[in-house]
Amino acid sequence: MPRVNPNASSGNNPGTKPAATPQAAPPGAPAPDDAASPRRVHPNVVALGTASLLTDVSSEMVLPVLPLFLTETLRASVASLGLIEGVAESAASLLRLGTGWLSDRLGWRKPFIVSGYGLSTVSKAGFALATSWLGVFGFRFGDRLGKAIRTPPRDALLADSSDPRDFGRSFGLHRAMDNAGAAIGPLAAFAVLGLFPGDFRRVFLLSFVPGALSVIVLVVFVKAVKHRAAAFKSFHVEWKALGGPFHRFIVTDGLFRLGSSSLAFVLLRARQSGFTDAQVPLVYFVFNIVTAVLAYPLGGLSDRVGRRGMVLAGYLLFAINYAGLALFAGRVALLAAFVVLGVHTALIDGQQKSLIADLVPPDRRGTAFGVYHMVVGVALLPASVMAGFVWDRFGASATFGLDAGLAFAAALLFVVLVPLGHEWKARNSDAHAR
Repeated sequence: MPRVNPNASSGNNPGTKPAATPQAAPPGAPAPDDAASPRRVHPNVVALGTASLLTDVSSEMVLPVLPLFLTETLRASVASLGLIEGVAESAASLLRLGTGWLSDRLGWRKPFIVSGYGLSTVSKAGFALATSWLGVFGFRFGDRLGKAIRTPPRDALLADSSDPRDFGRSFGLHRAMDNAGAAIGPLAAFAVLGLFPGDFRRVFLLSFVPGALSVIVLVVFVKAVKHRAAAFKSFHVEWKALGGPFHRFIVTDGLFRLGSSSLAFVLLRARQSGFTDAQVPLVYFVFNIVTAVLAYPLGGLSDRVGRRGMVLAGYLLFAINYAGLALFAGRVALLAAFVVLGVHTALIDGQQKSLIADLVPPDRRGTAFGVYHMVVGVALLPASVMAGFVWDRFGASATFGLDAGLAFAAALLFVVLVPLGHEWKARNSDAHAR
């Protein structure tokens, strides 16, 4: 576990650009020290990671059983599952751009973060009241809306609180803690379903407890970090200010997301392979524990060797894994697929966010993360609706084969638009000097 510096400054510290290191510390982050000195993780990173851990205990109690609740308890179709996941995520995603942009303009991050986590916590418990797939849709939309409100300002605050040389470590630690909670959540769901077989509503109600604790952690321990508020400008000017490298990355990742349908389909595939309702959360546990173990060391590795090669490897690994899901449906194959998915997530999630923080100016981070998360969410609508339709018409193998093809195409586009050889030039560019 990294050491926390309790005296890390949370004030405004613009400084001047060092001669030897073009990237000076962002406003509010610990000042850059000698390269040989150990740099410590800001307390905000640990507090935000703890809140994410608790929230993911809540979320991942719900996620593995929600497809089963829909299809078995409410007798809804797989197509309706794709519609719920796609529409709820995509509609809420439009707000992600707004909250990221507004947090840049107002200079505030924390109010968005607290309110977003709170809304998601209440919405997940609300699934216990649903009596039809439309009710599930309403609460799922509330959950996704809360995530849309909190995520871009949270990621921007993580970057604001970190030394630029340690973006990979900071986002990696956050991802590791997030997935540690995501590993605990399915175990809690498994325990509840073991004691009360088929009682999905009880799982939903109990998910409120860790969610409420996460809000308390945010209110008490997360400190506001001052950053220069960006001036209000037109959308064209805002988009241009994010820079060409960021634009090209977003286009590439948008294509990848079209093939990255909801994980609910992989969970259904696990149920088809012979795992019981109570065992499905355990299989999902494997995915999360692999990600939790690998996210922090891979984040630190990206600080040393670069992000782009790791993101490309993540795209290719996803394509290979989904091709395997299209061809094999046995229990061993499904278990292996969840392990590979864990490695894939550890490879790209923190590294993509670190790459964004590398590419954009500090006063545009909220906007950049808002655009990124908006694209991720909007792409989930066609991805999930298409996946559900193809599944119902042509079977699971066709769904996973299509996703694998799109992921491979995104990997090729990444090589063309986001060249690996430009890694260090982009990270040390005078155009985005901190």
